[in-house]
Amino acid sequence: MKPISKLAAVVQCKCPRCREGAMFSGKVYSFKGQATNEYCNVCNLRFEREPGFFYVAMFISYAMNVAEMISISVAAYVLGLDLVYENLWIYAGIILFGVFLFAPFNYRYSRVFLLHWLTPGLGYVPKP
Repeated sequence: MKPISKLAAVVQCKCPRCREGAMFSGKVYSFKGQATNEYCNVCNLRFEREPGFFYVAMFISYAMNVAEMISISVAAYVLGLDLVYENLWIYAGIILFGVFLFAPFNYRYSRVFLLHWLTPGLGYVPKP
């Protein structure tokens, strides 16, 4: 079986070491889908490298959230919502809706980005 690329492994939330095992036990927008597997079911890599490892993912999620809020605000302005004081609550409502809509996505992909790109010494190991 041909190994998948790093970008495909990130998009599909696969293990950073073998790029085959799933990091999560469900879909992004399901009630039980946000549980991170403790170990990779293919190479037995422990995803939480040390206690509290995924606290760093909060900072990644925060950066993603800020970028999304700015993008939503610019999109609302480009689509015709005037930037005046009377539309302040409309902007706030649209931004909050976007924040809640992207929360499961941010949770999942902040952990994936942390493991794939920000963890030193953890990389792809092809099978012999």
